[in-house]
This record gives sequence, structure tokens and C-alpha cells, in this order.
Amino acid sequence: MTILEVKTVQVLSAGEHDETWTRQGGEYDCMIPIDESFERTYLELDMRRYIDIGANLTDAVFKGIYRGKKVHDNDFHHVLNRAFEVGMDKIIVTAGCKDDITEALEIIKNNDKLYCTVGVHPTKCNEFDSYDNPMDYLSILKAFIDENKGQVVALGELGLDYDRTQFCSIETQKKYFSMQLELATETNLPLFLHSRNCASDFIDIISKKRDDLHGGVVHSFTGTAEEAKLYTDLGFFIGINGCSLKTKENLEAMASIPTEKLMIETDAPWCGIKNTHAGSKFVKTKWDVKKKEKWVEGSTVKDRCEPCHIVQVLEVIAEYRQEDPDELCQQIYDNTQQLFFPHCER
Repeated sequence: MTILEVKTVQVLSAGEHDETWTRQGGEYDCMIPIDESFERTYLELDMRRYIDIGANLTDAVFKGIYRGKKVHDNDFHHVLNRAFEVGMDKIIVTAGCKDDITEALEIIKNNDKLYCTVGVHPTKCNEFDSYDNPMDYLSILKAFIDENKGQVVALGELGLDYDRTQFCSIETQKKYFSMQLELATETNLPLFLHSRNCASDFIDIISKKRDDLHGGVVHSFTGTAEEAKLYTDLGFFIGINGCSLKTKENLEAMASIPTEKLMIETDAPWCGIKNTHAGSKFVKTKWDVKKKEKWVEGSTVKDRCEPCHIVQVLEVIAEYRQEDPDELCQQIYDNTQQLFFPHCER
């Protein structure tokens, strides 16, 4: 049963009564059948639940630092609070190298809504070659995972990026993408995957390891409908954010993905939905926005995406696909729980 904009809830146990009521606008106007397994809380009834599968919360902009210069106060706690206020249940902090991982683990250690990934981004795979034996770097990644079970929920961000080969050659990316996949066998973790303009090589590498993998998501998807089908046929989920909703072609590709294979993310502080994006006309929810130089406490920052903007991602997806946003949000939440949090209570 879908419940919209419920402000107060009176919950009775099944032993007390066969039904309970919700009150909206001062009047009880909706009746919810319950049984002995009815355990929903007020928050679960009052709002949608989201999981942001990819947020780069280690980025210095969330401390008010842009290009090495302090511009405004550290507003990290405001960023988190805005996310939790819209119904964010969990955030997976993306890490793409050893330093990122160390910082991500520090960020998440005192907050049970925050988790992280462990892996090396394709544009940073040269870091493997800074070791006399690249396997030593792999061992460091494995130690991060072993020492932080329950907090590290995915292997990644790893994959291929042929749009940014100026940072790392194609051959180096392929070599260490394949090497990192060995950790999937050892750790039983799902994959948080990066794929840019590399579908053929990406699928070739993944297919060779397929039997040893434990599922995963191709995040920040910007490919074609045909590519999406190749990934879902391999069993992967597809992560959608603002970069996935830029053009009409992007929207059509997104709409082709089966609902049971969808996940949503922000990729904060990147990949916000801009006014120039094809999907922007479907955005309904907005926040007070200031330029970074004119930031005030409680405002969001122009062109700095943050986890609360996941609401906008859902709005665009639901409107373009003509699906009920509440049902869609719940399906996406269930998809994400299934992959990353199979042992967590829902």
C-alpha cells in the first residue's frame, strides 16, 4: 500500500484493533489494514526511503574548499542532514584509491547510515605501478576490506574509462581492472563499476570472470539502451544519476532498463541535474541555492550536487517512465538492499 504525505500516524497492535488510521490535514482520511507483522515506523510511512549508491563525500568541497582554497565554512553535517530529512536511509561513500579509502573509512566510522567502497578508479590505476610489486597494493585493498567488514559493502570504484586516457592508459586500466576482480572471489563483495566509452573491452573482461563474481552495479550510466541490455543480461544493475539524464537519448536509454535492475545515485558533488539537461523539466523539488562565495548556513551550493538531490533523480526517472514514484522508489530501494545489504533489516 502506498501512502502519500502522511503527517501523523496512530499505530495499534493487531491485538488492540484490526485497523489503524492515518491523519492528514487534521482529519483521519486513510485506513491501513495491519496484521501481527505490522512493524512500520512513523518515518517509514511518512516518506520514501532512498539509498544513494555513490556519493564522493571525501571531496573537499563538502568542507568548503574549492581548488585548494577555503571559500566557506565546512558544511558537511548540513549536507548529511538535508539527505536524512528527505528520507535517505543509507549512503555509500565512493572511494577510488588508497587515500580516498582511508578518508572514507574515517567519515563513516561514527555514522551507521554511511558505508563505503574499496577499490581503485580506472583513472588512478597508475598507482599500482608505484609499487615494486603491484600485488602489494592489492593486498592493501584486501586488508581495508578485511578490517572493516560490515562497513565496506562493495568492491570499487573500478572499471574502464576511455574518455580520460590522459590520466591512465587503456592497457594499464585493463590490466588492473582484471586484477582487482580477483578480490571479488576472495571477499564475496558485489562490484561498484565504472564504464565510459569502453563497452566491448569492459564486457570482455567481466565475462571472463563472471562465474566468480557476486553481482554489481554499473554506476553513473551514460550509455545506450543496447549497452544497458548487455549489462543487465550479465546480471548487473544500472545506476542512474544526473549525468544519465542529460539528453533525450540518455532518457530513452534509462527508460529501457527494467525497473528491477534500476538503482539511483547522486555521484555528489558531480552529476547534478542542470537546467540545460533534458531531464530538468521533470524536476519538482528544489532547495535554496547560493553561489559558493555567497554561501550561508543551510543553503546548497550552485553546481555542487549533494545526496539530497537524489529526490530529483527519482522525480525525473518516474515522470519520464510514467511510473508511480512511490512504488518506483520502493522497488529501487529493494534492489539496492538486495545487492549491498542483503543481511540488513528493511
